[in-house]
Amino acid sequence: IHASFARAVYVSELDMEYLRKPLATLPQLWKPLRCAPSKYCSKLANGGLLNWCFCCVCSRLVYFETYGCQMNVNDTEIAWSILQRKGYRRTADLGEADVVLLVTWCMAERLKTELLEREKLVDVIAGPDAYRDLPRLLAVAHGGQRASNVLLSLEETYADVMPVHHAPHGKSAFVSIMRGCDNMCSYCIVPFTRGRERSRPASSVLEEVRLLSDQGVKEVTLLGQNVNSYRDTSEEQFCGSDPTKLSQGFKTVYRAKQGGLRFSDLLDRVSRIDSDMRIRFTSPHPKDFPDEVLHLIAERGNICKQIHLPAQSGSSEVLTAMRRGYTREAYLDLVENVKRIIPEVSLSSDFISGFCGETEDDHQQTLSLIREVGYNVGFLFAYSMRKKTHASHRLQDDVPAEVKRRRLEECIGAFREEAARVNAALIGSTQLVLVEGESKRSAKDLCGRTDGNMKVIFPREDVAIQPAASNAASVHAGHYVLVKILSSSSQSLRGRALSHSSLSGTVKHCETLPRHRLHEHAASDTTMIETCP
Repeated sequence: IHASFARAVYVSELDMEYLRKPLATLPQLWKPLRCAPSKYCSKLANGGLLNWCFCCVCSRLVYFETYGCQMNVNDTEIAWSILQRKGYRRTADLGEADVVLLVTWCMAERLKTELLEREKLVDVIAGPDAYRDLPRLLAVAHGGQRASNVLLSLEETYADVMPVHHAPHGKSAFVSIMRGCDNMCSYCIVPFTRGRERSRPASSVLEEVRLLSDQGVKEVTLLGQNVNSYRDTSEEQFCGSDPTKLSQGFKTVYRAKQGGLRFSDLLDRVSRIDSDMRIRFTSPHPKDFPDEVLHLIAERGNICKQIHLPAQSGSSEVLTAMRRGYTREAYLDLVENVKRIIPEVSLSSDFISGFCGETEDDHQQTLSLIREVGYNVGFLFAYSMRKKTHASHRLQDDVPAEVKRRRLEECIGAFREEAARVNAALIGSTQLVLVEGESKRSAKDLCGRTDGNMKVIFPREDVAIQPAASNAASVHAGHYVLVKILSSSSQSLRGRALSHSSLSGTVKHCETLPRHRLHEHAASDTTMIETCP
C-alpha cells in the first residue's frame, strides 16, 4: 500500500514480471515528453517504446493509478492533497502526465531493492508514512537520481492533511481514523508494511466529517486496518487508566492497552454531526466489539446495521495457527450476541481457504460456519504466503494449489446459496436506498444501496416527493428513495421506487413498527460487493 513512481503502469504483488512491461492496453497513450533535457528521461524497461520523464518543472501534471484495498484509495487522496499544496495539478490523461504515481499493494518495503536498485523499474518509492516527503523525493528524481523513503512511523496519522476526495458523484466518502495494526495474525503483512497502530485525533476526524456534510456527502465510511481498535490519546483528558474492553472470549498477542477515547466514543460523536448521513466503518476485528459498540449501532438511526466480522476460518485449529485470538465457539457466541442486540443486522466476513496445515475436516468446519451464521456478503481468498510474516518463518504452505482452488470454490458456493436465500426473503419489503447513480448496464435504470450495503436496481422515473404526496420529482445520485423489492438474485435486488424520503424520517417511521416487522426494513448483501452493474 505504497506510492511508486514507475515507468510501468501495472504493478502485481504476486508477479514481478508485470513490472517489466507496460499494461498491454496502455502503450498507445504514452508519448515522449519535451519539458526537460534527455538526461532526465528514462527508457521503458521492456525495450524502450518511448522516453518517459519524471519532471516537476513545466506543467507538473500528476497521474494516479490506484490498485488494491480502500486504504489505497484514501492514501491516494492524502498524497494528492500534499502534492496539490506544492503546485501540482492532476490529470486523467496518462499521455500528458509528468509524474505517474502508482498506489499499490503492500510492496515498497518488501520489494524496494528489486524495484529501485536491481530491476530499476521506478525512480521513486514512498512508503505509507512518507507521503509528506513526496515533493522532496520528486525533486531528487528530477535531478537524475533514484530516491526512496520507506521508513515507518509510530506517530504519523496525517491528521493535518485534509484528503481531496474523489468519491463517485461526491455523495460518499471514506475517512481514515487510524493506521497500522498490532494484531500480528500469522498470515498478514500489514504490521510490517503499515506499522504499529496509531489513531488519528478525534478532533481531526470530526472536522473532516463536518466538511463532508457541508459538501452534501450522504454516506461516510470510517476507515482503518483495525478500525474498531481506535484509541485516541492525543489529549490529556482522554488518558485514563481503564483497560480496553474486548469481545467476550477473545484475546490479543499484546498487553491490554489503557486509556484513550475509544471507538464507541468516536462513532457516537461522528453520528451526531448529520442525522441524514449514513455512517459505516471498515475493516474491524471481531475482538473489538464490546457491548457498548453494539448497543450504539442498534440505537443510532444513521449508523448502518451492517457489521463486518472477519472469521478467516471455521476451525479452531486453523484459527490458532493464524493467531487470531479466538476459537470457533467464541466467534459463534459473538455472532449470537450481535444478533441479539441488533436483530436486523446484516453480517459479512472474510475467509482464507487452504491456510497452512488446513485439513479437509477444517475446511468442512468452515463451510458449516458459513451456513450456520448466514452471512450476506463474503470476501474469500486462497491462501498465498507473504515474506516476513509469522507464517513464512514458522509454518509450511503445504496445501496444494488445486486443493486451495477447490476449497475456495466450495466456500464461494456456500456464500452464494446463503445470499440467494436471504435476498429472496426481502421480496415484497420496502427498502430505504441511497442512490449512487445510473446503472452501468442500462441508462434506463438507477442503482443504489440499502442500509445493509445491498445493491438495488430500479427504473429511472419520477416519483412522489414524499410518501402519499401527489407531486413527483426526478431521482438523482445522493437522494434517498423508498424502493419496493420485486425480485432478487444472489448479487442484487430489483424493485421500483415509491417516493423520495430521508434517513431521519424513515428511521422514525420504522421505529413505530412492531418489533417483528422491523426485519422488513433491514438490508442484506451478497457474496461480493460490487459497483453498480
